[in-house]
Amino acid sequence: MYNMYYMNINHVSNISQKLNISNRQVESVLQLLQEGSTVPFIARYRKEMTGSLDEVVITSIRDNSIKMIELDKRKEAVLKSIQEQGKLTPELEKKVQEAQSMTVLEDIYLPYKQKRRTKAIVAKEKGLEPLAQLIYKQEGIQPQTEAEKYINKEKGITTVDEALQGARDIIAEWINEDIKTRSTLRTLFLEEAIITSKQKIIRKDKVEEINKYKDYFEWSENLKNIPSHRLLAILRGQREGFLIVKVAPSETDAIKKIEIIHIKNNSQSARQVRIALLDSYERLLQPSLESEVLTLAKEKADTVAIKVFTDNVRELLLSPPLGEKAILAIDPGFRTGCKVVALDRYGSLLEYVQIFPMEEAVKAMSQIKELIKKYKIEAIAIGNGTASRETETFIRQIGLPSTIVIIMVNESGASIYSASDVAREEFPDKDITVRGAVSIGRRLMDPLAELVKLDPKSIGVGQYQHDVDQSKLQDSLDDAVMSVVNSVGVDLNTASKQILTYVSGLGPQIASNIIKYRNEHGPFKSRAELKKVEKMGAKKFEQSAGFLRIQNAKNILDSSAVHPERYTLVEKMAKDLGISIELLIKNEELRKKIRLENYVNEEVGLPTLRDIVSELEKPGRDPRKKFEAFQFAKDICTVDDLKIGMKLDGIVTNVTAFGAFVDIGVHQDGLVHISQLADSFIKDPNLFVKVQQQVKVKVVSIDAKLKRISLSMKGL
Repeated sequence: MYNMYYMNINHVSNISQKLNISNRQVESVLQLLQEGSTVPFIARYRKEMTGSLDEVVITSIRDNSIKMIELDKRKEAVLKSIQEQGKLTPELEKKVQEAQSMTVLEDIYLPYKQKRRTKAIVAKEKGLEPLAQLIYKQEGIQPQTEAEKYINKEKGITTVDEALQGARDIIAEWINEDIKTRSTLRTLFLEEAIITSKQKIIRKDKVEEINKYKDYFEWSENLKNIPSHRLLAILRGQREGFLIVKVAPSETDAIKKIEIIHIKNNSQSARQVRIALLDSYERLLQPSLESEVLTLAKEKADTVAIKVFTDNVRELLLSPPLGEKAILAIDPGFRTGCKVVALDRYGSLLEYVQIFPMEEAVKAMSQIKELIKKYKIEAIAIGNGTASRETETFIRQIGLPSTIVIIMVNESGASIYSASDVAREEFPDKDITVRGAVSIGRRLMDPLAELVKLDPKSIGVGQYQHDVDQSKLQDSLDDAVMSVVNSVGVDLNTASKQILTYVSGLGPQIASNIIKYRNEHGPFKSRAELKKVEKMGAKKFEQSAGFLRIQNAKNILDSSAVHPERYTLVEKMAKDLGISIELLIKNEELRKKIRLENYVNEEVGLPTLRDIVSELEKPGRDPRKKFEAFQFAKDICTVDDLKIGMKLDGIVTNVTAFGAFVDIGVHQDGLVHISQLADSFIKDPNLFVKVQQQVKVKVVSIDAKLKRISLSMKGL
């Protein structure tokens, strides 16, 4: 029975070498994970134990440990299988135990793996293995003469050719299962394999769909160098039945490498081996290695795509919040009108109306003015979907006070939220149009608090998200959401169940219990009161308390990121200076008098002490940037309004490996290709632009029919 993070000296050594960190750091992280600590907790509150490793490295230690444990489990299964066959030798067991990867392990196991009824198995059943062994030695025999001895009508061998064919089938399988052969060819495939794609002939009614892949009808390039997005596109075309894909190096080069291993001379036996070799490559090795390297390339492409998606989600979750403002949120629409909701400063729904700006403009203006006056509205959020620019123009024509900001809000996923269980639970008596408008308003107020209610995959950022490994994608997104939630911190008395679920150590059940307790007993007055929540044990309290905030608490530290386990330390700092904690927080000059080295002990070192002092400077600080209002060009509302050479302000909506998509306010995002992002070479767009970043772009080309807008940021 394996513990998920059990300690293994070989694992520790391998991970430390791979990540270029010490064995002690790896051991400390694995020990903490074993004890139930989360990545955010370890990174923030156990710096002395880990040598101040960040979340990225801690996550890598965790993931590498899991992979190694999976390899160990597979080794056990392989050894058990070989042992049951009575073929396990000390040498073979040593080979299995020393295998450093799943690929090497499977190569070792291949000859012992249970197979379907192959040509070689049939030949062996006919008694042709001795003939195969004799031929493979490639000594001075006459294969035809030896084969005559194996003619046996009862066994189905009626001719010399049939006997030789059976022997070659056995030799072909030996060559396929030879570890050196597979390893040599694998290297060749990994370094020199060419991926080619061709158009597959399909029915005429599928022409429009297949045109999506016209770039790949006659395509070839080195598999090693193919960009992730291109490989995923080609594989999607293959999966949908539009492309024929093949992966292989030069067949001549591959055959030469196998011949070096298996051909000993130019004898008649060697000629038979060569025939078997060609058959082995074409029938067994090439298809097997093609599948293997394509799987590896797909995994690599998945990793890149998942990182792109995860980085985008992280940036979106970290979007600056407008804060606690009374908001009027509008979900625009032509035919069905605009859905308008008034929200108070905490996001609670106050009133809902439906207006028709196009048909009943005067009435609609009156309704908007009335809501603004009635609820002292401070900001207006407009969803960026259909009719958004027309709605924005309408609102700006009303003549509202300049103090009321009008913001276009990305509404991706709002419709999914409005039909979700979460929305039904929040607004059981409201229809989806009201729920969607509320979501738009809350996104402006606090993007993080609202977006955590959605499956991150529905937010609309990333590339080829449905083509990558969904389990790995989900794990990566969960890590990203948890990281952001805990870095920002969560208000214990206003947080939803969804955001509490992502707090370190909590999860859905404890989150529900916190909401239940809050409903029954009123707002939490201290972090210590958390211990009264059902199933909130000591470990869960330890993991979560530092990331939960209580505004205006009696103990000012309860609103900070200082962990309760360090309250006595802060109290001692204040006491040593002869002042209160409140004064210590307010007075920078007094904080400068703290000599950190005086408070170092076995558990607490300078990294934690520096974090504490930094937090005292601004308790509960929000790491997100300050909100800045953004406005699209007033006279550019549709693609028809665009002209080549125009310079416009826009907002980055998505970053991919091949560039960035930018919303310029015309209902169709434009693409800034990676080559157009800057005057200098850009290898990774994510290092240059981020989702939600405000940028200036120039229109390069417009294809209204295909709905494609090409943009450039060069020289701007």
